[in-house]
Amino acid sequence: MKKSDRLFSIIIISIIGLIVIGLFLNTNWSMKSSEKHSRGNVAVVDIKGMIISAEKIADRINKLRMNPSIKGMIIRINSPGGGSAAFQELYSEVKRVRESGIPVIASIASVGASGGYYVALGASKIIANPASVTGSIGVIIDFPVAVELMGKIGISMQTVKSGEYKDVGSPYRDFTGKDKAYLETVVQDIYKQFVNTIEIERKIDKNELLKISDGRIFTGSQALEYGLIDTLGTFEDAVHIIGEMAGIDGRPKLLFSQKQTMTLFDLLFTDIEEVFSLFASIPTLNYLWR
Repeated sequence: MKKSDRLFSIIIISIIGLIVIGLFLNTNWSMKSSEKHSRGNVAVVDIKGMIISAEKIADRINKLRMNPSIKGMIIRINSPGGGSAAFQELYSEVKRVRESGIPVIASIASVGASGGYYVALGASKIIANPASVTGSIGVIIDFPVAVELMGKIGISMQTVKSGEYKDVGSPYRDFTGKDKAYLETVVQDIYKQFVNTIEIERKIDKNELLKISDGRIFTGSQALEYGLIDTLGTFEDAVHIIGEMAGIDGRPKLLFSQKQTMTLFDLLFTDIEEVFSLFASIPTLNYLWR
C-alpha cells in the first residue's frame, strides 16, 4: 500500500470513529437530560443572538405546546433580532401557545430589540430587566456593492435578467435611485406589519406608537413608560409570575432545552446554514438592532 493511500485510510477511519463517538455522546446526553427534566411543568425556550432561520426553535415551541405536562412557558430573550420572516414565525408560534390556554411570559434579559421584541409580542405578558435594551422598532435591509473594487482588479459580472428589478441588491452592479425607491416600498410594508402587530397586542394608540417606532432603542424602564412591556423584573421574577398564572403551588419545575452542551457530534455536523447566510451577498429583510 502506498504511503498516500495509507494516510487516506487513516483519515477515513478517524472520521468514522469521531462520528461514532459523537453519536454516542449525543445520545447519552439526551437520555440524561430527559431524565433530569422529565418532571418539569414550565418550559423555558431560549432565543439568543441573531436568528435567520426559526425552524428549530419554532418546532420546539410547537412540541412543548402539545405536551400535556407543560402548564406554562417562559420565552427567555437575549437577541437583537434577525430575519423578519423568522421572527414573525416565532411570534406566531408563541401566540399559538398563548391562545391554547397555556400562559406565556416573555422575559427580556440584556437585549430584546427589534425581532427580539417582536417575538415577545406573542406572550401573555412581557417582563424586562430595567437596564435591558428593547424597542428598535423598524426594518433594515443592506447588502454590499463591490462594483468599484471589481473594476480595480479587472473583474466584471455579466447578468441576463427577465425584468428591470430582478437583480436589485446585486453586489455586481451600481445601486440606483430607482432601486432604492423600490426597496423602500418593500421595507415600509414589512415595517407596517411590525407596527400593526404592536398596536394590536399592546393596545397602544397608533399615533403615539408611530412617534416611538423610528428604530430607537429603550431601556426596560423606558419601555414600561411607553407601554411596550408589562412589568420590570428578572428571569426569577418571570418564574414566580408564570407559576401564579399557571396555578402552580410553590416554585415551578423548569424544563430547559435538552441540548445545553455542545457534543462532538454537534461540532462536526451542526447546521451551518445560518452562519453562511450572514455572509450572503443577497439582500435580506431584517428586524435587527445594530
